[in-house]
Amino acid sequence: MKKRLTEAEFQAALAGLDVGHQTVEIARGVLVQGRSQSEFAETLSLSKGAVSQAVNRIWAAHEAQVPPGCERLTVLLPKHQAFIVKKWASEFAKKREVKA
Repeated sequence: MKKRLTEAEFQAALAGLDVGHQTVEIARGVLVQGRSQSEFAETLSLSKGAVSQAVNRIWAAHEAQVPPGCERLTVLLPKHQAFIVKKWASEFAKKREVKA
């Protein structure tokens, strides 16, 4: 699965990040416009690793976001309760994908 974001999701991921213009343009090109990382590596004379790092930094910020009305928790639970909570999390993730 290719990592893709809408422009709005991309802008939300950038909020609060301290990244340079080049990082933003590389990440936008790959994540929003669907251009290849190799294209940026060649065009800007950067290593593939440097381009990948730019993209991954924005993607990680996107994944770390908590949707409105939700809360991220870290808890210790007995296995049977953890199973139930993991099931809820999976169902919630599926519902969010359908809306996107």
